[in-house]
Order: sequence, then structure tokens, then C-alpha cells
Amino acid sequence: MPSGWRERHFGELTENFDNVRVPVKEADRRAGPYPYYGASGVVDSVDGYLFDGEYLLIAEDGENLRTRTTPVAFLANGKFWVNNHAHIVRANGEADTRFLMYALGQTDISGYLTGSTMPKLTQGNMDRIPILAPPRGEQRAVARVLGALDDKIELNRKMSETLEQMARAIFKSWFVDFKPFRSEGMVDTPLGEIPTRWKVGTVADACSLVHDAITPLDTPNEEFAHFSIPAYDAGKEPASERGSEIKSNKNLVPAGCVLLSKLNPRFPRVWYVDMPTNKRAIASTEFLVAIPVAAENREYLYGLLTSRSFMTDFERMVTGTSSSHQRVPAESLLSLACVVPDGTAIRAYGRITRPMLAQVQQNTRQSRTLAAIRDALLPKLMSGKVRVAA
Repeated sequence: MPSGWRERHFGELTENFDNVRVPVKEADRRAGPYPYYGASGVVDSVDGYLFDGEYLLIAEDGENLRTRTTPVAFLANGKFWVNNHAHIVRANGEADTRFLMYALGQTDISGYLTGSTMPKLTQGNMDRIPILAPPRGEQRAVARVLGALDDKIELNRKMSETLEQMARAIFKSWFVDFKPFRSEGMVDTPLGEIPTRWKVGTVADACSLVHDAITPLDTPNEEFAHFSIPAYDAGKEPASERGSEIKSNKNLVPAGCVLLSKLNPRFPRVWYVDMPTNKRAIASTEFLVAIPVAAENREYLYGLLTSRSFMTDFERMVTGTSSSHQRVPAESLLSLACVVPDGTAIRAYGRITRPMLAQVQQNTRQSRTLAAIRDALLPKLMSGKVRVAA
């Protein structure tokens, strides 16, 4: 064990605030500016708060305690509400809250879980989890190093979110509300008033769908960039997988496409694909592979497929009775009625929004690199193999 480090129980290093938690049924919540946290993060926004400051939230129950698909311990800052599915603690005078978050992330907690059907981490068991802890000053130094990487990743996420919102706002102004074009005159159509030189058509006027099937198992040693539903949900980063690991047929992903999930469209998944440079890209067959009618129209196509009006219509076209496995047939997408702008407006929109979406992709690539650095440093810093001066 490194000099000055001790194995401590988690409860020795924390103050617990579980008795302050108050669950609020969804029907009783009132929308507001404060995040409402559950076991895996924010689940809603409400009009009140229970806590104000920096705290560590730890999942109390849920399958994620076993799978750890998302972090079981995460920071909450500012004013917020917490339900009774997350423990809430902060470090006492002998520890650093952020350090404890990283320490729990590196700790095997499986032996402290109860429940055969639904895993649960009781407060008593959580407090018994062993933590290898240096002096508080060194804890803070470790947390600063790792935190700087995480803070930049979070800044990139917020910047990308803002850029996406800006692009959507411009799309709505131009192609839904028609604000820059109303002075040119408007004409009545089955979809309402539209600019005089535009027309009513279908999504097929904006894109075509390609289906270039591939069997990854045929090239078991090839490394693919796999665009899947889980990869989208985990941060829009394709998984790097060998053909031998991919058991079902996929679709090849060409450059310049937009992926649209046909599965459960009430949870929209639209992917403006950042093509890998060193491997073939493939997509789950749950994604429709849409190619714009012209390469310069890609940003417009992405804007169309992410617009609120489109998603509302798209969701109405589902088939299947199971709420968890509803799908939209490909032909239904292409036949969906929509306004078809003139080419000048589409190209102008692309010139404005292309740099925004390119920056989003750059942010994603940078965050991927930062996360790899953090993940490589994390076990070394948390074990004391690499020391940081306090």
C-alpha cells in the first residue's frame, strides 16, 4: 500500500443525507428549473429543491448496480431534488467528495448488493464498502487531475447541445415558421401556408434509403465501427468491434448519410454520422440509412428528421402492439408528406449550420480522446501507482 494511504470504510469518510430525500410521483410533480434525480441521473425537472451545493449520489437500486452501464456514483451540483432511489452523501473532514466518486467507480461493489431479482445497495452495506484513501490533500489533487478531464468533456457536451439547439432553431424559423420568406408571398396548401416558390411533397423528395447488407461474421478479424442503438444511447459513439463479435447482419454506413431509428420513435434517435477514417462503418438494422438527394443537402435532411413536427408525424406511423418494440416501416417514412423548400434556401441553411455540426463532431472526437486518457489514468491514480502532489 502506498505510503500515507489507508483502507477506510465508505461510511467513515462521508455524511449521509438519505433522511432528507422525498420521492414525488410523476403526477404530482410541477415543472420547474431544478433537476429531479433518481438512481442513474436526472429523471425530470421540478419547481422546488431539497439540496443546494455539491453532493455525491449513489444508486440504491436497479439493474445498473450490476451491469454498471452508467456510473453508479455521480456528482450533483447546485439546487436539486432527489427521490428515494439514490443515496445522497458528501465527504466529511477526512475526504474529498469528488475523489470518493472516482473511488466508488473503481470499486467492485457486487458483494455488497442484495436482492436476487432487483439489485439493491442498502445504506448499511454502502457504508461498509472499503475505500483505499490517501490523505485528504492528495485526494483533492487526484480529483483535480481527473476532474479537469471530466469538466472539459462536460463543457464539450454543453457546447454541442447549444450548437444543436441553434441549428434546430434556425430550421424551425426557416422551414416551419417561414419567417425569412414570408415577404416573397405565401400560398395555401394541404399543409397550410407555405412560401410561393415551394411545394408540398414527401420525405422521398429529401432523401433515399439504402440497404447495403453485410455479414460481419464473414470477416471475423476485421474491426468495424458499429453504429447501434445502445451506442447511440451511451453518447453517440460507435462501438469498435470485430466481425467475430457481431452475430447478426448489419447495413453498411456510407459517407454523408443520416441514421434514423425506426424502433420506438417516441424516443427519437437521429445520428449525423461522423465517419471513421480507418475502418468500415456498419449500422444496426434498426436504423434507416438515409442519403440526402444532394450531398450539400445533408444538414437540411438532419434538420428535417430532428424537427418536432416531423417526429410527431413519424411516431404516428408505428406498427406493432408492444409498446417497447414498435417500429415505423421504411416505406412509411418516404411517403410522409412534408414541405419541399427551394434549393437556394436548403443550400443557404447548409452553409450556416454545417460549421455548427462539424464542431459538434469535433467536440465528440475530443471528448472521446479525453475519456480514454481519464480511463487510463483512473486505476493508476486510485491505486497510488501514480502519485499526485497535494
